Amino acid sequence: MPDNTTTSTEPTDAAPVADLRHASAGPGGPTPEQLALRRRFPTALDLRARARKRLPNFAFEYVDGGAGGADRGIERNWNAFDCIEMMPRYGNMIKPPPTNTTLFGKPYSAPIGISPIGGPGTGFPGAETYMAKAAQAAKVPYTLGVLSAITMERAMEIAGDVAWLQMYRFSNDNHKIGLDLVRRASECGINAVVLTWDTPVRTTRTREVKAGIMSPFKLNMRLRMDALSSPHWFMSMLKNGIPRWLNLRPYMGDVSLEEAAAFMRREQGGAFTWDELKMYRDAFKGPLLVKGVLHPADAERLVEMGIDGIFVTNHGGRQIEALPASADALPAIKSAVGDKATLVVDSGVRSGVDVARACAIGADAAFAGKAFLWSLGALGGDGPGHMIDLFKQELSSTLGQLGCSGVDQLRGVKTRHPSAWTAADFA
Repeated sequence: MPDNTTTSTEPTDAAPVADLRHASAGPGGPTPEQLALRRRFPTALDLRARARKRLPNFAFEYVDGGAGGADRGIERNWNAFDCIEMMPRYGNMIKPPPTNTTLFGKPYSAPIGISPIGGPGTGFPGAETYMAKAAQAAKVPYTLGVLSAITMERAMEIAGDVAWLQMYRFSNDNHKIGLDLVRRASECGINAVVLTWDTPVRTTRTREVKAGIMSPFKLNMRLRMDALSSPHWFMSMLKNGIPRWLNLRPYMGDVSLEEAAAFMRREQGGAFTWDELKMYRDAFKGPLLVKGVLHPADAERLVEMGIDGIFVTNHGGRQIEALPASADALPAIKSAVGDKATLVVDSGVRSGVDVARACAIGADAAFAGKAFLWSLGALGGDGPGHMIDLFKQELSSTLGQLGCSGVDQLRGVKTRHPSAWTAADFA
């Protein structure tokens, strides 16, 4: 169960633990820096514990919390992955298996990605640049949120091989802003566009409220005192400034945080309708995913309209705590759509074992959000590279332990998943 106790320029980190400029293990194996960090922080939960100590309280609560009063949605996500068993087969000589895969015809080093995160700079200023650089170095997908402190054009300069873009619904004036975002994504070469579908209304995140976070984010006196308690966070904020939504500056201008929040209230909101999804499908010729799908009938209809990818997620337990766990919803969706769409799952992914579990029950890739925010809180700019290294190293060892010589063989692994939704649940 999650523990709820609390205790543009290039970003710099005030107190790095190690120099991870060479974050991805090369042909010769892991670097000494990687090995040192693996010993000190061998799991995402070790990074979470250190992030709790290093971040201001409000930043950790933003990074770590979910909807409702007890984070039951987050707990359900974690438990769903934990209860999936995979049956190994022995007898073959297995070297450390490779983790490489292909998504939408592009090669990646692993079926691991960084989920879209709204305003990650609240958790750690400069987050977008750090995550983009780490993803490019490791050749794994990075999904830039539209509410980000760098533009999609800048993300493509940093991570041109791996950058994806997430979008919310901007419906005013016949989707003038949304369709222009798609135009920009096409022109700068974004590798995939992800339409977030599961935020029809704003819900309460109790831990954020208790920590004093308001909308729009503003460093009032309470939060300033909290920030001063964390040189790790504060020095990065001084270097990078309070995060602003630079992707939207062409539409709202260089405005104050209060004016930006008012702009968002006017322009953004609600879930995409079916007709709107079809319009965006027609507008963007590259891979298009819809994020926030839990019902297999919705997944089937999306595939029928030509959507390339289904993002199976309950928004990390951050919208409402009563939704099914993403891992539990995945098998029924896989049964419904088969291989007609690329399936991505997030919410509750904390390890390479979880990535293997996700692929064994039907996913083509597993993405994580909180784990990468924890890594930033723990290690600053070196964190995302270390988190990717942990995912890949543990995925490789899990493949070997199961008797798989590659990611594609996970589909043949026998699993037991007692909490999964099945077709009978929708009859």
